[in-house]
Order: sequence, then C-alpha cells, then structure tokens
Amino acid sequence: MRWRGDLRSRRPSAQMLAPRMFQPNPIALALAIFFPGLIWAGPSDEPHLSIVPRTKSEAARIASVTKLATSFDQAQQFEAKSAGAATVRAMSNADAFSQPSGNITFEDELTFKVGNGLFRKLWVSSPSSTLASDGLGPLYNARSCQRCHRKDGRGHPPEGPEDNAISMFLRVSIPGSSDDAISEIEGYLATLPEPTYGSQLQDLSLAGYPGEYTLQIDYEEVEVALSGGEFASLRQPTYTAANLGYGPLHPDAMLSPRVAPQMIGLGLLEAIPAADILALADPDDLNGDGISGRPNIVWSIEYNEPMLGRFGLKAASPTVREQSAGAFAGDIGISNPLFPAAWGDCTAAQSDCRAAPHGDADDRGFEIDDEGLDLVTFYSRNLGAPARRDVDDPDVLRGKETFHTTGCTSCHQPVFVTHRLEDQPEQSFQLIWRIPICSSTTWGRG
Repeated sequence: MRWRGDLRSRRPSAQMLAPRMFQPNPIALALAIFFPGLIWAGPSDEPHLSIVPRTKSEAARIASVTKLATSFDQAQQFEAKSAGAATVRAMSNADAFSQPSGNITFEDELTFKVGNGLFRKLWVSSPSSTLASDGLGPLYNARSCQRCHRKDGRGHPPEGPEDNAISMFLRVSIPGSSDDAISEIEGYLATLPEPTYGSQLQDLSLAGYPGEYTLQIDYEEVEVALSGGEFASLRQPTYTAANLGYGPLHPDAMLSPRVAPQMIGLGLLEAIPAADILALADPDDLNGDGISGRPNIVWSIEYNEPMLGRFGLKAASPTVREQSAGAFAGDIGISNPLFPAAWGDCTAAQSDCRAAPHGDADDRGFEIDDEGLDLVTFYSRNLGAPARRDVDDPDVLRGKETFHTTGCTSCHQPVFVTHRLEDQPEQSFQLIWRIPICSSTTWGRG
C-alpha cells in the first residue's frame, strides 16, 4: 500500500461511537442563527477547564492587546515572552524543551518531575515481575512516550533504510458511510478503522507476534522555479506500508503519515477559549482572502459530547488528557481509563494479539490508571515554551512584517489570551504568542 505525499487532506481514523443527543446552549443557538457558517461544539465544549468568566473590562483589554501589528520598527510589548509568565529561559542544549512552566510552584514542580518519570518509563511485556511496568503491546510503535518525543522535541522521518521509524508511523482508515456519521456534528466526515490493522500501523511487536508493517519512504526530487530565476530542489515523499504482517490492507485504505510533534506549550493551547478559535472560522471564505478556516469538531470519549479538536496533526483530540490516553493505547499498547482495551489497537482479526497476556489483571485495573494518566497529563501541560530570541533584530522584524503583509496571519493568529482558570495557575490568563508555541492547528487552508 502506497500513499504519495501531497497537499490533499486526509482525515485520521477514529473509533466510531453511537450518536448521543444534547440540548444546545442559548448562546450557541444565537451564534448559529446570526453566524450560520460557524460550527459550534455544544453547551459544554470546555468541560475540562474550571473557567472564571471574563469581565467586560478584561474583554476590552484583551481585544486591544491581541490586535494585529501594524508597525514593525520594534517588537511589541511582551513579545519575547512567548508563553506569558509560563515562558522559560531559552537554552541551546538537549533540555531546551524539557523545562517546567516558568511560573510553576516548587510543590507542583515535584508533580511535574514524577510525571516526567512516567513519560520516560520503559514498558515491558506481561507477565513480568515489575507489575507497575508491564502491559507493553503486543503491537506497538515505541516502549515509552519519550522514545517518540525525544527530549520532548519533534521526531523525524527515517533518514535511510538503516534508520528506524521510532518517531513516525502511518495512520490508516477506510471511508465511513452516512450511517457512521455523528449526528451532533454538522458536516462530519466519517472514517472507520481498517478492518484488519485498526487505526494505526505498529511496526514493533513482542516476541512471537509479527509486526504489522515496515515503513518505507521513497523520495522524488522536484525542481521548483523561484521568482528571481533560481531553482530549488524539494523532495516529494511516497509512503509505503511494506512487509504487511497480517495480509493485504482494505482496498479503500487511506494512509496518513505522522511525525511526533514537540511537546511545549500544550497546556496553553488547551486553555485558549474555544470561542476565540471558532470566531476565526471562515469556511466559505466570506472575507475573500483565499483562506477557508474550518475548526475540527470531534467527539470526546472522556466527556461524551462534541468538543473543539486541538491536538494532533489534524486536531483530532480535544484535550491533553485524551491525547495522552490515545497515545498510550495506540503507540505503546497500554490500557487506561479512556481506552480500556488491554490489547491496544489490535483488531478482532488479530485474535492472537488479543489473547496474549496483558497487564491489567492486578490492582491497577488498567495498565496505567487514573493517577498515572493525570501525572503524565500534568507534565505534558506544563512543558515550558522558551523565550523568543532577537525579537528586536532588524532581520527578525523584517520577517515579521513579511509574515503579516503576505497574509500568513489569515491562518496563524499571532497572539491569544488564555482563559482565567481556577485550578491551573500556570496557564491562567496568559498572553501567549501562538507561532512558536503550537505545532498543531485547529483549522487550515480551504
């Protein structure tokens, strides 16, 4: 099975759940009436946050401070602090992306470090004498979170035939029908897991079980003419699921490559008001700028309702906790309260995988329990974003001006203010500069 890299969007696969009804919020109804192009996530689209409503004066201040820049002779006030008070000192060593939020308390830094221990933990197969660490696989992409997100940074494709694909894999899905759609989400395009291989392809496995595939990437050099008469050479990839371990893929299978993103600033992205992101939506390009922004509304497994997608390449997860739980299940094969299957992504067609020994039969209940998942979530929310460097450098300011005047801000909103939160002081009411923080987008080009 091959997939050629291009600009076409392919939706990630998802486990379909039965549609559930809810009563819309009056504010949402009003928005739907007066802004019919707007997709609203529902009455409780941010149930994961303990929000303190903004006052009128705060809203006015926020509107003022988040206006797009019109002058580029100097940096804007606070622009160097990419994460507000949570910004950390920029470092040039391997720990650049591994520092806790700059405004974290001494007590919570201990919680952060315990979460880091679980993030780095190497899982082993069951049964094992290390009862708190068994449950790996049987099919998996990595033995720990950090094996993919090396030092909390971005992964990379294999650099050649001899390099492993530890921080990259292929998602796989097949098109769904109208019967598979989620009725509460307008315009939902349903996909289903591939019948044999599930939602993603795992190249690693425990002894005695074949891995699902080998990731093969072939590149074609493409010459691109530049405006000044020069030429640049780009590599266009073709992705192949080679050496399939469980027979051929479904004829309608769709492949979508994933490289592990950097981890910094996730808690701040999670704390941006959904209304502020939804207000940027322009699916029909009514302003005529050539950009058709579409937020991705997804079904939350944890909260059992539609929510704004924020995390993953295609914004398929609504919260840091749900994204972390999905990664434990799909990438490592570790069961948890949100994805309780002890066999991870193994399908009914992979009966030996499902029948293998698992690590959920002890006091934990799951291979990682609520407490462990919460610790990893806290760690992931509080990886600090480094301060921006050289914000007043003339070349940097010239690049910023080009970024604004050529229309990049139509997609990449430069600045947000997060919710005021009761129980997350690190993320509460922070002025954040989105460009260096967020590796995932919630809406994109039409």
